[in-house]
Amino acid sequence: MSPETWFRHLFSAQSARDGGVVRRKVRDMERMVGRDVFTAEIRRRGYSAVENAGQVIVFCNAEPVRVVVG
Repeated sequence: MSPETWFRHLFSAQSARDGGVVRRKVRDMERMVGRDVFTAEIRRRGYSAVENAGQVIVFCNAEPVRVVVG
């Protein structure tokens, strides 16, 4: 799968289209597109992302992310 296809699949998820969140395994993201390309695309779209326990969660909107407890 090409990086373009991976991103298209990620951002075509219903949750992403609705401005929600999507979750993917970090190892898949690193293998398919690489961390630098991933972070550049997230920034380009004005989104935020967090990583925890081998998962990356992308907030598919431009709203601020606030850690409530952490």
